[in-house]
Amino acid sequence: MLYRNYGKNNQKLSVIGLGGISVKGLGEKKATEIINYSIDKGVNYFDVAPTYGDAQELFGSGLRGHRNKIFLACKTKFRSSKESIHDLENSLRILKTDYFDLYQLHGMKSKNDYEKAMGKNGVIETLDQAKKDGKIKHVGFSCHSTEIAELLIENYDFDSVLLPINWNLLLKQGFAKDTIHKITKKGINLLALKVMAHRLWKNKEERENSYKNCWYKPLDDQKEINLAVNFALSQKITSFLPPGDHSLFLKGIEAVENYKKTDQRKINQLINLDNNNLPLGSNKEIYI
Repeated sequence: MLYRNYGKNNQKLSVIGLGGISVKGLGEKKATEIINYSIDKGVNYFDVAPTYGDAQELFGSGLRGHRNKIFLACKTKFRSSKESIHDLENSLRILKTDYFDLYQLHGMKSKNDYEKAMGKNGVIETLDQAKKDGKIKHVGFSCHSTEIAELLIENYDFDSVLLPINWNLLLKQGFAKDTIHKITKKGINLLALKVMAHRLWKNKEERENSYKNCWYKPLDDQKEINLAVNFALSQKITSFLPPGDHSLFLKGIEAVENYKKTDQRKINQLINLDNNNLPLGSNKEIYI
């Protein structure tokens, strides 16, 4: 497994993480098998959220006995201090832990999100207090808007940003190029979403007949996944989360094991992949 540094103490993070959405609905036995497989492969980054169905419960049971060997990240969708305190405590209880290595503001999309989260009685007060109390070690956020991402990093000392880093978005739409530079220049760790994403779903039926847990149509050809992962790991990211399906997580593992820095010829292969006029986003925001 390949590892990269996270945080000021240079904690070693596997370049691929297991997202809770990947085990959602699989049942305890299957989820635990996947968790054990990932740990055997050297994965130590695990990310989950209350909005991922029964993923917290499955991680809580499946990660038992591994807590001191992993980096556990969780999120809250709430923007107020009062609601987020309950969310944090509930997640700690379900995941059977007394702290999170990383706790994140989930899906920051708008200025309204920003003002509520960062203002008086906002969720940021919860995170500050939880950090003092030892319940969280690092603070971050996930975001699909370059404007909001830049606003957040300019006004708070975040440890990491979970942002879409995708060949299609960067090469065709030019998404977040300046934002990525600003994040890394500040010494903030960049965690990646949608590395293996291809395009939007054509319709609900296409999704239901394919990868139901995925909010977008993912790549599923191993050679194309290898290219997409190579591209992302050639950027300044610390780690990435594969799409929300355990079979794609396994393909992500294989891509990491075959990682080679992407050259221009291979980048051109990515550019030529057709998105059926269903791009994931523009140069400023992601549509999902």
